[in-house]
Amino acid sequence: MFKHKAADGTRNLCGKKIAQLRKAMPERTSQRKLAEQVQLRGIDIDKTAIKRIENGERYVTDIELKIFADIFSVSVDELL
Repeated sequence: MFKHKAADGTRNLCGKKIAQLRKAMPERTSQRKLAEQVQLRGIDIDKTAIKRIENGERYVTDIELKIFADIFSVSVDELL
């Protein structure tokens, strides 16, 4: 079965940018705190999922992408 992956072998295009933006947040927001912010917006996600997204090991849905963009106050295009 074919698995969709980016040219670099990762399963998303936004993971590195999400990690970069998270680390630039006040007090270097942890993956756990970022997961809590996403949860407050109605998505069931935990620290492990954030870690897997940032490492390119997990796919990101369009809904999650929109929420990350809202949290970081950037456009969806900036995450890609």
